[in-house]
Amino acid sequence: MTLKQTLAALEKAGTAQNRKVYARHGVGEDQYGVSYAELGRLKKAIGTDHALALELWATGNHDARILACMVADASALGVRELDAMARELDNYVIADAFAVLVARSPHAERRFAAWRGRKHEWTAAAAWNVLCHLAGDAADRPDAFFLEPLASIAADIHGRPNRVRHSMNQALIAVGVRNDALHRAALDVAARIGRVEVDHGATGCTTPDARAYMEKTLAHRAKKKR
Repeated sequence: MTLKQTLAALEKAGTAQNRKVYARHGVGEDQYGVSYAELGRLKKAIGTDHALALELWATGNHDARILACMVADASALGVRELDAMARELDNYVIADAFAVLVARSPHAERRFAAWRGRKHEWTAAAAWNVLCHLAGDAADRPDAFFLEPLASIAADIHGRPNRVRHSMNQALIAVGVRNDALHRAALDVAARIGRVEVDHGATGCTTPDARAYMEKTLAHRAKKKR
């Protein structure tokens, strides 16, 4: 598909209702309001098309950028390219989608390290979302890789920007269900930080209690094994 064809498909798939919903989640006016089901269908039709992904991102349109994250070749993205994209993040929805792309790239660990302390809320939020994905993959990373970020969460979470707090809490949960040793370390952090307050605006979203969510996840896994 060409850029023109893809944008036309996105515009056709968008709805006024979705635009209202996404606006409540912080998405700006440059959007079509395309559901993730429709985005998934477009992704399947396109496959991987890195050149198209870069064109989609350059439009600045929210839905186009979400789709760009889906069809880009993560292995083809360089550090400078990722850094430039991270600086353009302007809401948590695109920050979440971008983090999925970064986590698939060969630069995931270094971008997490570089972005995690940024003052720019969405870049830092994306960084901690990257850690969520790294904690959930099957790569043979040593526990030490995750222990230092856990210490940072314990020390800093309450002083970070709003959505960064949410992403750090999500990272705490993801690390805490990776294995038994990290679970014990994460439980200690959860006890130290207590409740994490996040303003979710005019949405029905909530920030989960890390300890309860970890226990629920592990119980579900154990049940599936049985």
